[in-house]
Amino acid sequence: MNHRTALGALHIGALFFGLTGVFGKLAASASPAIIVFGRAAFAVLALALFASLSGPGWQRLSGPGWQRLSGQDGRRLLLGGVLLAGHWVSFFVAVKVAGVAIATLGFASFPAFTVILEGLLFRERIRRNEAMLVLLVSIGLVLVTPAFDLASQATGGLLWALLSGLLFALLSLTNRAGSGRLPAVQAALWQNLVVGLCLLPFAGPQLADVAGRDWLWIALLGIFCTAVAHSLFVASLAVIKARTAAVVFGMEPVYGIAVAWVVFAETPTLRMLLGGALIIFAIVLSSRLAAEQAPRQRPAAEGN
Repeated sequence: MNHRTALGALHIGALFFGLTGVFGKLAASASPAIIVFGRAAFAVLALALFASLSGPGWQRLSGPGWQRLSGQDGRRLLLGGVLLAGHWVSFFVAVKVAGVAIATLGFASFPAFTVILEGLLFRERIRRNEAMLVLLVSIGLVLVTPAFDLASQATGGLLWALLSGLLFALLSLTNRAGSGRLPAVQAALWQNLVVGLCLLPFAGPQLADVAGRDWLWIALLGIFCTAVAHSLFVASLAVIKARTAAVVFGMEPVYGIAVAWVVFAETPTLRMLLGGALIIFAIVLSSRLAAEQAPRQRPAAEGN
């Protein structure tokens, strides 16, 4: 994979991640529990298939050869899977309640949560530029919210999206604590398996009632927005610098909102566009700073 191909793969991966909310909304009759269970199940199947077909080449892209899981690895992957399940469920609740744009921008607050949680959990001093990140995201969220009324769908959906961002920040910190020992794709496969097991008791009784068309959208969500997107992201990092990847993935909310605008006629207001621009700017700035501080570290967390 050369630089040009890797950059193209990165943009395709960002586009697929951005389509997460769109496919979730297209699965109109499926509950968030069904969507998350199906997404995880299809992702596990796709990741396992890619790994079995790719052999040594897959290991070169995904990191060192797959490792035996220690007890500590198992506990960390279990916790990560539970957090990932909560993150996805709350995100799709936000999509159902408030639409793709608000759900996507609310989730995009996770870098601010990460800064705050790192300061609390790892006792790391919050630097001035990180405080600026939190401020920009906060202002952006104020602009994105049409009205601060807990009874309104928009505000309720944004709160669910913020919960999704908080859980993803906790997932990122959990993966950070265990990064380096397990290949990113191996960790993703096991965490998706945990997600499926967590949601099975809730989704099981509803499976027979899901329409065939909804299963199509859920399958696309699991295969392309999870397995393929994550694999392209990991593969591109073998060629692309982490700071470049961070800038490209800052486009994820833009792709999601643009497609939702076309497909669902979710036309964002000028205020929402301004708030979204602030949040996306904060994401790109935060990711670039993180990439400069740790240029050789590969992300172990999955995208949205």
